Amino acid sequence: MAGTRLNELRENWLNPPDLVDRIPEVVPGYPDRIVPKDDKAAAELKKRTLTNLYNVRPAWLNHAHRTLDEAVAEAYGWGNDFRAGMLSDDEILARLFRLNQDRASAELIAPET
Repeated sequence: MAGTRLNELRENWLNPPDLVDRIPEVVPGYPDRIVPKDDKAAAELKKRTLTNLYNVRPAWLNHAHRTLDEAVAEAYGWGNDFRAGMLSDDEILARLFRLNQDRASAELIAPET
């Protein structure tokens, strides 16, 4: 859910409804085509890249990432450590490495059939 929300927020920033029209694709199951409403919209949309968004890093984007980070930490059983500020990038990588090593060892002992 947090990942979906982050994607929605970024998509709304990249292609806001006041600048684009969404045209249904003729082939079922394909996403809508996104086209600028006019030349002025096209010029504005060229500035709206993920790189530019992350360089500006608005508060709503930071909040969405924090929410996603907490959800992932909860999924790994690390929620309390996350909220306590104990999960640096190095600590997360170390934990993921140990988890990977444990799973790899378990597969060697009892391979899937």
